[in-house]
Amino acid sequence: MAGLLGFALSRLDLGHIGHALLTASPGWVALALVLMASSLLLRSASWRETLRVALPDESIGWVKVGRATMIGVMASALFPARVGEPSRVLVLARRLDGPTRRVLPIVAGTVFSQTLINLLALAILAAVTFTSVPLFQGHLAGIYAAALVPLAVCALVVLGPRLLALGQRSGSTRVTLAARAIARLLELARRGLLVFARPRYGVAAIALQLLAWALQWLACYMIVLALGLQAHANLVTAAAILLAVNVSAIVPATPSNVGVFQAACLVVLAAYGVGAGAGLAYGIILQAVEVLTALALGVPALLAEGLTWQDLRPQRGDLNAGDPSPDGPN
Repeated sequence: MAGLLGFALSRLDLGHIGHALLTASPGWVALALVLMASSLLLRSASWRETLRVALPDESIGWVKVGRATMIGVMASALFPARVGEPSRVLVLARRLDGPTRRVLPIVAGTVFSQTLINLLALAILAAVTFTSVPLFQGHLAGIYAAALVPLAVCALVVLGPRLLALGQRSGSTRVTLAARAIARLLELARRGLLVFARPRYGVAAIALQLLAWALQWLACYMIVLALGLQAHANLVTAAAILLAVNVSAIVPATPSNVGVFQAACLVVLAAYGVGAGAGLAYGIILQAVEVLTALALGVPALLAEGLTWQDLRPQRGDLNAGDPSPDGPN
């Protein structure tokens, strides 16, 4: 990888990249930071609406949901494998009443509902970009394949209990018990999707999440203005970049997706006639904005929760703690 990185850098005009970074307008970058931070706050508000439906007997305070969201975003921004998603589930589940083994799958189910809304946002971005970006025309198979990953997981949550009913009728006692245990967990996870059946909360959750995406879209455009690329790039370009970096992050290849993130930005901007130096500078600044925002909001949340990085790892005891489920012991 070091050799490939060295070869790639040798093919670029480092002086042009450095000049673009040094001459970027700090005012537009600062506005991008504000927009990115605001989008994260809206995402936590959307998640809270989903949680209020899934756990109606719980006191779902905004502070605890906001802290869990920021910790999760920071973990995803710094480490590979999207560890932020299970991290925020674990952080919030520990703050809720009731046995952890029961609360965890419900909270995880609410994350699946957020995934469905995110897929809607990606579909909107795709509709905006596919008709205007030559890069994507005729090359949609890869994007469709990437979108199938979260869709398959959501289908498992929705249809899993029915499929496991076959396993519960198995002649093997071990298979039957395992199928029943997994079916109970999936039934709890499906409670996270109840928000779509409650218009009062569902409309708010969807609106807040889509508004968060809109602010992130504007943040991407602020970097265009910061680098003075508006002669080549516009809001549609920013939508294409946001779509590309999110699709490329579905299966992270490096910590913080460094390199892949910049490549996605560079390729999209190249389709609009932006040079490689300015395109790479754009990717560096945009990812710096995301990481700095995640750290600025995530570190105080981590300290306020009294947690360390070691505490964010799911422990075996967390899944076995608490009282037996209402259906009886396994």
